[in-house]
Amino acid sequence: MNRSETTNPAMGDTTDLVHSTLTTPVGELTLIAGPRGLRAVLWPDEFDADGQVTLAVDDNPAAADVLRATVTQLGEYFAGERHEFDLPLDPVGTSFQLSAWLELRRIPYGQTISYGEQARRLGDVNKSRAVGAANGRNPISIIVPCHRVVGANGSLTGFAAGLEAKAWLLRHEQGTQTLL
Repeated sequence: MNRSETTNPAMGDTTDLVHSTLTTPVGELTLIAGPRGLRAVLWPDEFDADGQVTLAVDDNPAAADVLRATVTQLGEYFAGERHEFDLPLDPVGTSFQLSAWLELRRIPYGQTISYGEQARRLGDVNKSRAVGAANGRNPISIIVPCHRVVGANGSLTGFAAGLEAKAWLLRHEQGTQTLL
């Protein structure tokens, strides 16, 4: 585990953040946490892409506890033993993004909804594009399940790790997973 010592606009103040990596069936994930909760679950192309995050040795036990719990719960998820996550979350986003991400957490395991349906649940069916943009900036993949949102016709659209990973996650949750 490492501690961040700089700031990154997408992560907010990163002074007290720690990170760890986890190898999963859908690839290596970088987990980032602070003392208030999990800040991000990032795919390889998302982490430190712009060089703005510098990491040093960890001395933050509260954040390290969050990371340990995240590793455990993601392991249970990928083993098919966990359908809901019970972790403190600390995402950084606009009020609209935060509300969109909260709505994502209400989508039951193994089910999908459309961007339009998510917008309707947020109070304005005309904001499906804004919902898509907010979901695209979701920093806590899998745990905040943006992979459960599909196009109006059921097609897979947009996912940070690619559509193959999104399809794998959906098949996994529906009990029909195959390895990538």
